[in-house]
Amino acid sequence: MTEPFITDDERAPNERPVAVVASRHLSVATQAGSGTVPVFSNGDWLAPTREVQRAVILIHGRLRNGDTYFELAQRSCALAGGSAADTLLIVPQFLATADVDAHDLPPSTLHWDWTSWMGGENAEGPAPISSFDVLDAILHALASREQFASLAEVVIAGHSGGAQVVQRYAVLARDEAPLAARGIALRYVVANPSSYVYFDTMRPVASAVSGEFAAFDRTRCPSFNRWKYGLEDLPAYAGDAASAAALEARYAQRDVTVLLGGADCDPQHPALDRSCAALTQGEHRLGRGLAYARYMALRHPEGLAKHRTFVIEGVGHDAKGIFGSAQGLAALFGTGSG
Repeated sequence: MTEPFITDDERAPNERPVAVVASRHLSVATQAGSGTVPVFSNGDWLAPTREVQRAVILIHGRLRNGDTYFELAQRSCALAGGSAADTLLIVPQFLATADVDAHDLPPSTLHWDWTSWMGGENAEGPAPISSFDVLDAILHALASREQFASLAEVVIAGHSGGAQVVQRYAVLARDEAPLAARGIALRYVVANPSSYVYFDTMRPVASAVSGEFAAFDRTRCPSFNRWKYGLEDLPAYAGDAASAAALEARYAQRDVTVLLGGADCDPQHPALDRSCAALTQGEHRLGRGLAYARYMALRHPEGLAKHRTFVIEGVGHDAKGIFGSAQGLAALFGTGSG
């Protein structure tokens, strides 16, 4: 059964201040400046005394309710048989400007507009730092700290709006080397996002039964291939990004699991992105996810050994149902069969 707190979370308005802000903070510094981000975690992860084997970074949805997602991470970890002794849970909180004002937070607190953090855009203040820079900082901390001597795997996961962050970051993330140098595996888990990044102008043909793709007519939606739906007008985080071909090749080599609710097929879902750019990818989340899996498979006939897509039957737009399923637990914690 779907629990009300998750269902209500996904359907509630997002343009109002959050109820809870994490008490711990992570410092993030780039050439553009510095700031802090609230972080929920199961312990003081910046100065750990335990030996953990896995770190799971879970990204909240559009409501920025990190407390709810942290509770979800703890429940899923317990279902998988994990504990704070072996699994580090981290939920960064990407706050809106209204959140900072409502909670009278320190001026160092990074804040975005309501949803720009989903695409890796820069914060509105106190410095132009991307939400992707925040993830870079977390990965750097995990890779560089001697206290994590037993760390073998890092998982970055998200549902809905959080999944949009994860899929885009998997495309643009620029520095996995510190983790790789220590032999730490990095995996991405993308659950029920409203849209994906396409690498060219091809989009699924709505009338095609067999799943064909065709070049989309730009006059029908001029923004259809702009970031975050395509690779035009990349965010500042991308810098002098590699070519589309290089970005795609790098993404194809990354370990990416897509989890789709078999019942997440409501074309009128109140939290569904119904912009013209999103609608070029399909009518609803399930259709868009399956189309994207076909798209990647067609572009990589040699196979995508580290990419997989699972449909979780009977589950709708429900983070608890997704991450509490056998496939979800396997994706997050490596348990059972995914």
